[in-house]
Amino acid sequence: MRNKYIPLLFLLSILIAACSEPHTVSSPDSTIEVSVTLNEGTPYYTVTRNGDPVFNESKMGFELQDAPAIGNNMSWLGSSVEMVDDIWVQPWGEEREIRNRYNELRVSLEEESEAGRQMDIVFRVYDYGFGFRYEWPEQENLQDFVITDEWSEFALAEDGSSWWIPAFGRDRYEYLYENTNVSEIDTVHTPFTVKTNSGLYLSFHEAALVDYASMTLARTGTTTLEADLMPWSDGTKVKTSAPRTTPWRTVQMAEEPGDLLTDYLILNLNEPNKLDDVSWIDPGKYVGIWWEMHLGISTWGSGPNHGATTQNAKRYIDFAAEHGFDGVLVEGWNRGWDGNWLEGGEDFSFTEPYPDFDIEEVADYAREKGTRLIGHHETAGTIYNYEAQMEDAFDLYERLGVRSIKTGYVDFGRDIERITAEGDTVDEWHHGQFMVNHYRRVAETAAEHKIMINAHEPIKDTGLRRTYPNFVTREGARGQEYNSPQGGGNGPEHTTILPFTRMLSGPMDFTPGTFDLSDESEPANKVQTTLAKQLALYVVIYSPLQMASDLPQNYEAHPEAFQFIKDVSADWDRTEVLHAQIGDFITVARKDRYSEEWFLGSITDEEARTLNAELSFLEGGITYTAEIYADGSEADWDSNPMDIAISTKEVSSDSSLSLVLAPGGGQAVRFVPQE
Repeated sequence: MRNKYIPLLFLLSILIAACSEPHTVSSPDSTIEVSVTLNEGTPYYTVTRNGDPVFNESKMGFELQDAPAIGNNMSWLGSSVEMVDDIWVQPWGEEREIRNRYNELRVSLEEESEAGRQMDIVFRVYDYGFGFRYEWPEQENLQDFVITDEWSEFALAEDGSSWWIPAFGRDRYEYLYENTNVSEIDTVHTPFTVKTNSGLYLSFHEAALVDYASMTLARTGTTTLEADLMPWSDGTKVKTSAPRTTPWRTVQMAEEPGDLLTDYLILNLNEPNKLDDVSWIDPGKYVGIWWEMHLGISTWGSGPNHGATTQNAKRYIDFAAEHGFDGVLVEGWNRGWDGNWLEGGEDFSFTEPYPDFDIEEVADYAREKGTRLIGHHETAGTIYNYEAQMEDAFDLYERLGVRSIKTGYVDFGRDIERITAEGDTVDEWHHGQFMVNHYRRVAETAAEHKIMINAHEPIKDTGLRRTYPNFVTREGARGQEYNSPQGGGNGPEHTTILPFTRMLSGPMDFTPGTFDLSDESEPANKVQTTLAKQLALYVVIYSPLQMASDLPQNYEAHPEAFQFIKDVSADWDRTEVLHAQIGDFITVARKDRYSEEWFLGSITDEEARTLNAELSFLEGGITYTAEIYADGSEADWDSNPMDIAISTKEVSSDSSLSLVLAPGGGQAVRFVPQE
């Protein structure tokens, strides 16, 4: 079984005297040190790296509704340190084996009051960062309670350059990234990435977001950030009860930006797989009836241009079967898309197809051809309608042999409709506690039916794919659809920022592979890459479900370039970052999990550049054939995006490749061991 855990656990627990202060813990390699103190009864922490301050005194605690804050008038009950070093195996992912080595400090606090409420703060410190969370044990004077504010601070010791998207916006996470000093931001989503003035790279996020509001970061001082939780419609943040734990507040640290991509802090802070046997979870590549709607060729709704017809679905299935794709996504198959569906999400049926789409026939046809139908559930943010039908909808897909579903929540950031206990309709945020719980319910329901989830307009990934491995991928940023004629376009640098921001949270269904890079009707909205860069994105932007987004006829017109999409893997054994500079360029090499092949992807922003790739990641003593898909000599994303040069070359682990990248360009390479 691929999810078998390797029993290399080394556990040591040491009780520290309750009166000692400060309480400190270091990373296993001693480079990072965290100290926790009480200042007039309020807990604070500081962090150093190699003796240099990274975070000055940073406050911790909570405001509660109709109750005193918890985090004032506290005293020490005790503390302990635990050392853990184990290895676990991902059933799928960027890396097969993940080492989980950390030192943990637990400090137990009690109020100096008649209530005597208790709270633990737990720090786990790795060689590459740290996380902390709060825990409330079962206690008489803290049962049901409502959090109105979380005090968790990150008081940066110095300013630095940062890459961010705004929080509390109508477009959820779908913004182009800004690059400003930390001292110039307002409130931002996480992952939030910083290069300090002294050159240290930091990424702020959270792990194991369960039954809690998602965290944004608000700047409260020049370089001090504070957790700002997504509220309920009534303005409160979290409704909960003890015993419970919060999500982990996380900070990754690296001297080189590429190292942020391979430390797996977020995954390590999540609970192990809860699903037991996950052998049915199968990464792969897919095509679908989707891009043609974005191009205006067909419609989601019924009528003469309806895209999701039985005949059209069979055409895509034939294409998928011929070229080895694992599935065919069909959007617009179910009743409810007619008219302004954004305002009528309650009209969606998740079991009744349009008359021109025979879902039974299509599913059977796909199975006979050796591929599968991929399901689609668009909710338009009308959650009560979806949840009322969800069990029947998953029953239908399980019976039809569907193994993955793309879900959608197309609505503005605070327009999720919730029905209260009194029967009133209120609007909730996409990323508040209500929706955090909904997304998890969908993943759990899907798992009961052995179905994978690919969520669009999702809650951000916080590593729960470790706990629920069927929640395989999600959107959560501006993807390829923004390169459609109506999308406004993503600039050439966008995909050179994503790996260091959005991708630090987990896999992204970016939907690369667009070959028709220009649109005569909207020339300003052309896809701002070269053809070779589209291929390289399959390696750079990780997803265990990878879409070939374009129309079948556009792939058939370019069979040589299309070959790379057919060959590239979607599941990896190892990952190495060879070059990295945020917003400028990145080169990633990944080893296929099921063969000895390696793949390389390198991309640049609007600047042409040449990078030298040392191939030491290849197995020594073996000769490989490098199948190279490079920008042509005249390639340019704006003036000549289709110029591509395809060649082969013999290489070994002692070789290097010159990666000549055009403006907005890239290079993709497949390394095949010779017999």
